[in-house]
Amino acid sequence: MNILSAEKCIQLFNQSINDYHKTDSIEAPSPNPYQVSSLEYLLYKKNWIDTVQWHLEDLIRDPEIEPKRLVELKRKIDASNQDRTDTVEKIDDFIIAYFDFKNTKKKENARMNSETPAWLLDRMSILMLKVYHMHEQTLREDADEEHIQKCELKLAILKEQQIDLTQCFDELIEDILNGNRFVKVYRQMKMYNDEKLNPILSAKKK
Repeated sequence: MNILSAEKCIQLFNQSINDYHKTDSIEAPSPNPYQVSSLEYLLYKKNWIDTVQWHLEDLIRDPEIEPKRLVELKRKIDASNQDRTDTVEKIDDFIIAYFDFKNTKKKENARMNSETPAWLLDRMSILMLKVYHMHEQTLREDADEEHIQKCELKLAILKEQQIDLTQCFDELIEDILNGNRFVKVYRQMKMYNDEKLNPILSAKKK
């Protein structure tokens, strides 16, 4: 199996999702079993971040949530978003170095792909969370038949998306290696967590 096949990535994402739901706690430490320097480590970490944030987003929508708890969760989500972005960029760095994209000869008619491999994997990671939780909905014993049927239809669509994203990712890697496509990596340059760029934070610092 290719180190970077979509199938391999999906296996890692599902492993992280299943590991999280052993405790189903946003406070549980990540049991990432892979070496820190490996791509597997980064992919598992990426999905763990997504999985925790999925449940943070559920909690923050509680209509009876206390203001103090809401602020606490919002700040956790902000930190999670920054961690997610940083991890995606590290995945891109790893992929580019591993396959030596910078020295891959581009064909004259090569087209630029707007989405990098890691940001496509970002979508795939979140999609696997949707598949997991929609499947849960189809198993609910407290829901009526109409709800179950609607969720089964949605689950079928999500699984079709999974097939399509799998194909798109594998073809993107293949096309880059063959010189038919190339990518440029632009950092997200998030401003809201930067004390020098966020006017509120910079004013507080002064």
